[in-house]
Formats: sequence, C-alpha cells, structure tokens
Amino acid sequence: MLKKLFKYYLLLITIFFIGRLFLFVLYFDNFKNSGVDYWLTFIYGLRMDTITASILLVIPLTILSFTPVKFKDIANGFLKYYLLVIFSLVIYIENATFPFVAQYDVRPNYLFVEYLIYPKEVFAMIFADYKAELLITFMMIGVFIYFYQKHAKDDFLNVFETHYIKRAAMFLPILALLFMGVRSSFGHRGANISDAMFSTNRMVNEITKNSLHSIGYAIYSNAVHEGGEVKQYGKMDIKEALARVKKRLSIESDDKKSIFSRIEKSHFKSDKPKNLVIFVQESFGYQFVHAAGGEDGITPNFNRLSKEAILFKDLYSNGTRSVRGLAAVSAGNLAVPGVGVVKRNKSQKDFFTIASALKPFGYHTSFIYGGESRFDNMRGWYSGNGFDEIIDQPKFENPTFVAPWGVCDEDLVVKANEEFKKLHAKGQKFATIMFSQSNHSPFEFPCEKIELLKDVPQNSVKNAVKYADHAIGRFFELAKKESYYKDTVFVVIADHNVRVYGDDMVPVNMFHIPGIILGGGIQPMIYDKIASQPDVLATALDLIGIDLKYPIMGHSIFSDKKQNISLMQFHSSYALRADDKVVIVRPGQKPLTFLYKDPKTYLDKSNHLTLSDHDEKLEKDALAFVVALDYMYNKKLYR
Repeated sequence: MLKKLFKYYLLLITIFFIGRLFLFVLYFDNFKNSGVDYWLTFIYGLRMDTITASILLVIPLTILSFTPVKFKDIANGFLKYYLLVIFSLVIYIENATFPFVAQYDVRPNYLFVEYLIYPKEVFAMIFADYKAELLITFMMIGVFIYFYQKHAKDDFLNVFETHYIKRAAMFLPILALLFMGVRSSFGHRGANISDAMFSTNRMVNEITKNSLHSIGYAIYSNAVHEGGEVKQYGKMDIKEALARVKKRLSIESDDKKSIFSRIEKSHFKSDKPKNLVIFVQESFGYQFVHAAGGEDGITPNFNRLSKEAILFKDLYSNGTRSVRGLAAVSAGNLAVPGVGVVKRNKSQKDFFTIASALKPFGYHTSFIYGGESRFDNMRGWYSGNGFDEIIDQPKFENPTFVAPWGVCDEDLVVKANEEFKKLHAKGQKFATIMFSQSNHSPFEFPCEKIELLKDVPQNSVKNAVKYADHAIGRFFELAKKESYYKDTVFVVIADHNVRVYGDDMVPVNMFHIPGIILGGGIQPMIYDKIASQPDVLATALDLIGIDLKYPIMGHSIFSDKKQNISLMQFHSSYALRADDKVVIVRPGQKPLTFLYKDPKTYLDKSNHLTLSDHDEKLEKDALAFVVALDYMYNKKLYR
C-alpha cells in the first residue's frame, strides 16, 4: 500500500516540477540578476508540492486501509476515477497557471475561482484570448486519460490481497507520514503559503508556490476568515493600532461608532452646493496617459482636459481590483484584508458612502454602469448603502454596441448625460458614480469610433484605452453644452492599473493611476505630491462647498492635514508608502523596509524598490493599518 501511494506521490510531484521548471525558464530573465538564491525555488517548491500531494492522498489511504475485500471492485473503481479527476485537475491548473501569471503576474489564487461565478463574461474572455492554451490543455488531459485508463485499470486490486487487519494496522503509520508531509515543518506552526516567499524577488516566490495549493489556501482563508487571518501579519493591541493609523492619517476622531469620522469644513463654502460626478475608468493605468507621465497619443482627450483641471500627477490606487477602487472613490475606504468590502457581508448596509454623506443635503444619488451590476455585488452594495438608483445594462434602450462586459462607454456617457439633464431641469442636486467597462479583456469596442494605433492589434488594451478616452471626451463634449456643467464637480479617475507587473515584492509603480477634477469654477493646477484615491474623494467633496461629517481615510489636497502617504494592497501583501520609503507586510513574514525610486519613464521596467534598514516606526504603522482596517470592518465602525 505504501509503495502504491508513493508511486502516485511521485507522479504528482513530477507534474508540479515540470510546471515549475517551465515557469522558471520562461521568467528567468526577470530574476537572473536579482542577487537572490533563485535555485532554492525548487527546494522550497518541493515543500509546497509535498503539502498538496499529501492532502490529496489521504482519501486513497483511508479507502485502501478500511475497505473489506468483498468491496474491492467498488473501492478500486472509486479510486481510479478519483485519481483520474485529481490528475486531470492538476494538469488543467498547471496549464492555466501560464496565462494567469502572464495576466496577473501571480500564481492562480482566489480570483481564479471567484471569476467562475460569472460564466458569460469569463468564457467570452477565455475563448477570445486563450483558444490555443485551452486546446493544448484539453489535448494533454485527453492523452493522460487514454494512458491512465489503459495502464491503471485495476491498479489497486492487488493491495486488497493484503489482509484487512494488516492494512488497517498500516493506516496510522502512513497517515503520520502524510501528516508530516502536510505540515512540512517541525516548528510550532505547519508550513503554509508564506513559506514559499523566501526571497525579495516576487516572481521567484510565485514560481515557488504550488498553484493548486495557492487556490485551495485562498478558498480556505476566505471561507473561514472572510478574507484571511489577520493574526498572520503580526500582533498589535487594537488601541495602539487605531492610535497609529489616526496619527499617520492625521485624523482626530472620538466617535465610537465610526472610528475615523470627523467634521471637515469646506475650503470652498457655498450657499449653492455643487453636484458631484465621479467617472471611474476601468484599468486606466498611468502609462497610457501622457499628462500623468505615460505614453503620448493614446489619451488625447484626458490630456486636453487635464489642462483645465486639478491634475493628480502622483496618484495611487488602493489595490488591483475594481471592488477596491470603487470602495475607495465611493466611500474613501482603504483596502481591508481579504475580500473587498463591496462583496463582504457586514458592509452591505450602514457602511459609509457619499450617498449617506450627501443624503441629508437633498442629493439624489446613483450608480451608472454599462454592464450587469450583479457583477462583484455592485448592485447589492450600492443599493444597501444609500444610493437611490442603480442604472445598469438592462436599462439601456437600443445600445449602439454591446460587448461581453456590457454596453460601450459612449452609450454609458450619453445615458448619464440624459439623466443629469433631467435632474438639473427639476432643480435636483445629484451625486453619481459612473463606471466604464470597455477597457476589459477581450477588449471589444466600436473600433470605427477611433483612429486605431499603428502596429497594435485592434482588440488590444491600448486601443481599448484610446476608445475609453474617446468616451471621456464625448462625455465632456455633451456636458459642457448643458447648464448643469457649471454647477458640477467632475472627477475622472481609474479604479486600478490595467495589470500590475514587475519583480518588486510590491510593484508600487504599477499602482500609479491618472486622476483629474474639473468643472465650473475649478482653477487648473498640478498636484505632484503622493495622493490616494480617498484623498481625491475628499478633495472632490471639499470642492462641492459643504461642511461634511465623514470617515474618509484621506484628506483634501487643500487641507494642511493632507499626508504624503498611500496604502496599497497587493494580493496578501500590504505596502505603506511614506515619501520615498515603502514598508511591506506579509502573512507569516517579518516586515521589510525599502527605498522607492520613481521610474525614469513609463518604459522603465527595472526594479524600483531597494532593501533598506528597518524603519521600525513605519513597519509598526503598516501593521497597524492591517489590524485597524480588519477591526473596523468586523465591528462595523465605518459609518
């Protein structure tokens, strides 16, 4: 029995090793001059693979140990198909790892499973972008099934020739071996995914992981702890954590029901408060926007508008997912550990948003999205937290263009303009979150609306960004013709960058996004200090001219309390940046301090983090953010 199980252990390990070897070769240029011991990826990787294989072999061990001989045919049949499914799944995930890493620069994680909830959108993306990979994967699985069925038909029957008592007696010793394999550690804690993060080079760490283990661990963490066990980042008393975060953010609040809530007086107080429109751009990275330091020729409308706006030159997103960006620009919330608040149970009502802040002042609030707002639970979150109206794809009559993710951005802005005209005609103040979707794989949009970029595929991210920029231009072309324009503060801001990549432990430069605020009476200026998405929201609310009470985790750029910091969530890691220092905290690892150097240009793909001496104060503050954000969510203290 032991020999039989060891055979399948070796087979699993071999498949995992081949996948890791191909990744190692494919991305070798990313870390060959990094100075890390990258060959150790195979040693630490064997540890991750052993954990996975040991877990998968517990069921075969149990059945082989305790099944009476008269049921051997049933047991043999079950195990045959159990292992057939397991190996097919392993082959599929190992193949899926390559396009996933190419897209997200990490091994498959919870996102891999999460997207399966939305089959229409996801399968449209897969068939558009990964036909060849899908074909190769199913061919490999087919070949494996053929040879497995041929050579392993009665593979377990000879085990049952061993007497039942002897098989049962072997159960505990072999289980102990598998238990040791699952723990893979003689320490107080068993090994987990953080043990794969042995180097300062992120890609080496990702190669070291095991994709099946990564997915399973993410599912377990989110199911059991709704987003991860914060204790793994480190321990800190909650009073100390809250005090540190408030000091770092320069927030004074003694509200026990909303721990960051305070009154902020407007620097632009007005008897006639302005409307607010926040146009959130899907995956609108700075590298595409010349005004923000990116490539020229892709976003002419944004560049032109930036000259009549407040332009944020050094703005950073909360994270790498839309739900993080939407929470930031709709609620001024920094990224909580684990699943974003848009999708979490305790934040579906009584969670602060601009709707709850502006409702006492008579504002009509809405969320307008060209896709189906069920995606990422946007409808539920906005509806539950004070927004009066949700306008999504089913409410668009006769759209001019429909892609897998929804109607095109130009349809979105035309619809929004009509809604704003109606509200203004009734004398109704309004605040709206608009969310674009055209810049999303498979990048389908009405290509005849723009002059396609030379030497770039039609359905590519650059052309999709150019079309999104066309829609921005179209929106302001329409709005400026209407009387509501002069009475409105407009924000155009990205939810996150199109793809976060690079070999830095947290690629800070790929959190860089563009943002502008414009409208009637707003004086153009360039703000070149570090800003976060909550800072942009606080600035926009400042400009509408009302004294407000809110818990936004940022400040208006016109406030002397504005701090030169940003907090970035990258999968399970957090990076707290203060000026040129960046502290990174990760589960199960000690915090690290780096010096950050801005890229010379958007083409600079080199590493930008240099390991530095520990800044204990900043490291403790980074941990404090993680602890305080989790506490705030669990105790429902963001109101």
